[in-house]
Amino acid sequence: MRIERFEDIEAWQLARELTHKVYDPTKKVKFASDFRLKGQIQDAAGSSMHNIAEGFDSETNPEFVRFLRYAKRSCTEVQSELYVALDQQ
Repeated sequence: MRIERFEDIEAWQLARELTHKVYDPTKKVKFASDFRLKGQIQDAAGSSMHNIAEGFDSETNPEFVRFLRYAKRSCTEVQSELYVALDQQ
């Protein structure tokens, strides 16, 4: 199957799901009141999606791989931010 749109990339679909799963709990009052953590985790989750989409539009495979690495790092940041949220209950 040839991928013609970034929406066809399974990693982008999973990043979109991650972003949705991050936004749901961050809407709750207790989480939403920590503006900095809320913004940080939402930004990191969104970056995972955006980097995959941006990399897909790049001119070369090495450039695309570079953006996929950025997306992976954003997912790792979400994971770390979730630990912060967990520690703060």
